[in-house]
Amino acid sequence: MPVTRDNHYVPQWYQEGFFEPGSDTLAYVDMTPDQITLPDGRVITHNSAWKSTPTSRAFFQTDLYSTFFGTSVNDEIERRLFGDVDTRGSQAVRAYIGTDQGAWHAHFQDFFDFLDIQKTRTPKGLAWLKAKYPALTQNELMLEMQSVRRLHCAIWSGGVREIVSAEDSEVKFITSDHPVTVYNHAVPPTDAGCAYPFDPGIALRGSQTLYPMDRDHCLILTNLEYAKDQNTDPLQKRTFARNYRQSLARTDAVIRERKLTAQEVGEINFILKMRARRYIGGGRLEWLYPERSVTRPWTELRETLMPPELDLFKFGGEIYVRYDSGDVHYQDQFGRTEKPREFLVKKLPDKPLRPGDYCGCGSGKAFKDCCMSKHVALRPSWNELSIRERNLILRNAIMHVLELESGKDWAQIRRELTDEKIKDIYYLYEGLWPLETDLLELLPKPDGEARAVYTGSIHPSLIIDFALAAPLYFGELIVAHPFVNAGTFKKELSPTSDPKSYRQEFLKSVVCFLNLMPLVNIGLINLIPDPCDFDPHLRKQMMTMAWDRAAQFAPGDDPRLQNITEDDVFRGLLLMPPDAMRRSVRDFDPDLSEHEVEDLMRAIMLVRESDPLAVLQEGSFEGEGGGGQWSMSKLAPNFEVTMYLAQATGASIVTDSPCRWGEILRAVGQRYKTATPGLAPLVAGIERSKFVFSRDVNEIVAAASNKTVIDYPVLFRDVFKYLSRIQNRGAKPNREAQLVSRFTKVHRSAQRDLKKMGISGGYGRISSVMPAGGIQDNTINRLLLMSSSEKHLPSVPAAYFIEAAVDL
Repeated sequence: MPVTRDNHYVPQWYQEGFFEPGSDTLAYVDMTPDQITLPDGRVITHNSAWKSTPTSRAFFQTDLYSTFFGTSVNDEIERRLFGDVDTRGSQAVRAYIGTDQGAWHAHFQDFFDFLDIQKTRTPKGLAWLKAKYPALTQNELMLEMQSVRRLHCAIWSGGVREIVSAEDSEVKFITSDHPVTVYNHAVPPTDAGCAYPFDPGIALRGSQTLYPMDRDHCLILTNLEYAKDQNTDPLQKRTFARNYRQSLARTDAVIRERKLTAQEVGEINFILKMRARRYIGGGRLEWLYPERSVTRPWTELRETLMPPELDLFKFGGEIYVRYDSGDVHYQDQFGRTEKPREFLVKKLPDKPLRPGDYCGCGSGKAFKDCCMSKHVALRPSWNELSIRERNLILRNAIMHVLELESGKDWAQIRRELTDEKIKDIYYLYEGLWPLETDLLELLPKPDGEARAVYTGSIHPSLIIDFALAAPLYFGELIVAHPFVNAGTFKKELSPTSDPKSYRQEFLKSVVCFLNLMPLVNIGLINLIPDPCDFDPHLRKQMMTMAWDRAAQFAPGDDPRLQNITEDDVFRGLLLMPPDAMRRSVRDFDPDLSEHEVEDLMRAIMLVRESDPLAVLQEGSFEGEGGGGQWSMSKLAPNFEVTMYLAQATGASIVTDSPCRWGEILRAVGQRYKTATPGLAPLVAGIERSKFVFSRDVNEIVAAASNKTVIDYPVLFRDVFKYLSRIQNRGAKPNREAQLVSRFTKVHRSAQRDLKKMGISGGYGRISSVMPAGGIQDNTINRLLLMSSSEKHLPSVPAAYFIEAAVDL
């Protein structure tokens, strides 16, 4: 079978819809024709316009979809993928050109699937996709193109759908080499934000998507908020702008009332031409020069695109669906399945903040020390409670519910712990973190601040070893929250339905949380929930990638983790009913007397009483379904989510887990990257040095307050910035030598000052990787793209591994 290498990125069947009656060719314009410079210096410009072009010679590019394996060329994407896409797409487009509502319903999903792949499959679309990754080969680009399918469908299907007609106009619609076109009245073609190959994001409220379906019909998709209120901020994201989600939509809701004038058709053609890459086509050559008749400025062209207000009743509203099981599904006009929680909403300041005012982002810092110097796009959300504010609410609730300020000791607190108290705390945590939270809006952005993502064991016995003091060295530390969200569990297994089974896990979570909260309060630690709690698609993708990676890890690979796992198992044994424990003691040593058995039982009870993580309630193993206690081992975030968070927030990675460090090293090795020669001495110098890591939160707060180690975060921030720019700017030997010298001075001075303060604790060593191109995996960039992340790094510049210092 011959290999197809001339790939039509605008299907030939679709081009035929723009033929004039009786014609089988297109008028065709090349907006940037090739030029040839002759030996005598003259420049010859190739022909730029043709009145009669067959579809076989229009909108194609050689090897656009070809994949290469050595000298072999493969065309399976053209034949198999786009063959099927175009077959179903042609049926769907023709259905929507018609008026049969049954056909609309039958082809609803195929129609939006086709629009989505049509937007990405063009040279401009592929250039846009490639720009979202640091570097892609042709084969990798084809893989990513297939992996991000349906990226736009949820946003489009939740908007206002209108098909306008040119049937009564002497001017007809044209098409282009990028026919799925995005228009935003606040982003003119000259705006840097939509320089080739970029378009305004479809999730921006003022963005409208245009798709000429044939010479007489053009689809216009408008975000509902903008359709209802043209004065809304056109550059703000629409409410609940999630790319992948399950949603209900009325398939028969299409506005088909408007028949445009020639002037209005020309204005749409003008938008299509201005957002095209190079080629446009249509029934007549004169229609391909709409700029000759369009006189209104870019921002006023929106008047032609706005759907009629009286027909908007077909869209939005609330949906309730009752199933045979009795369950009811709710959905609001934006696709959310629960009503917004008003107590999480913050009112924006009525007037600009003064430098000394508390910052609107909820960090607890003064405006001048927080968001004042940051572009609005780099600030966390100001219109809802911040991550820190939600954690403070949770802390206050725990203090109140457990009566921690009553003077009772921890053993008495544990004895008086009830299932209702456990349920109340988990209910509050679930309330603070609705499953449709946009966590990226609340997280910091890559703003140049010193920051790191911690990945390791979220256990109160381990996190104090290194993570507690790590912010003194690396700046703000992003740490996974110890509490689980009840909303992510099956109802019968959730801590709000079965709190008794979570007694052990609750104690671990509370102790870990309260240990971290003093550092959360002053901004050294940002304690965040699992991003996958709010994005089922992200969770599914992450799990698939984790299985594909299939890292092998045995408990013995991390002795610290193995020890605390054994401790948790032992705590579980302490919860055995007294009679069962006595039988176990006698089975272990049948020669023990009754008196000795009782002495041993009393000793076991004393051990349980003195262990701050041990449950003291009898009968904790009893219950429905076999009873028992949940004991979760959280090595979090996992590799994919750690990379995701680091790139989204502009952070390095810090870990004390040998397992996670091995995964990071493998990711670096797969890209064959090493530290630049100039930074190799810095890597070696850090590894040879010892760092004190206090386990006392009060000491850490004191060291942060008097700025004893402030030079460390500044240094690691500057290393981070240098590595972030090295790909574009190249290595700077003098700069690298300066960083090496700075570390030597900073380390000597800061460690001396920490000793003078009387900082206690053990010593650790820090290994690091600083690859010239960063730590990068295409799958992570794909996750960020799928999550609608607008501001993130292409890779993670550096990672650090902390382990106990052993003097040889």
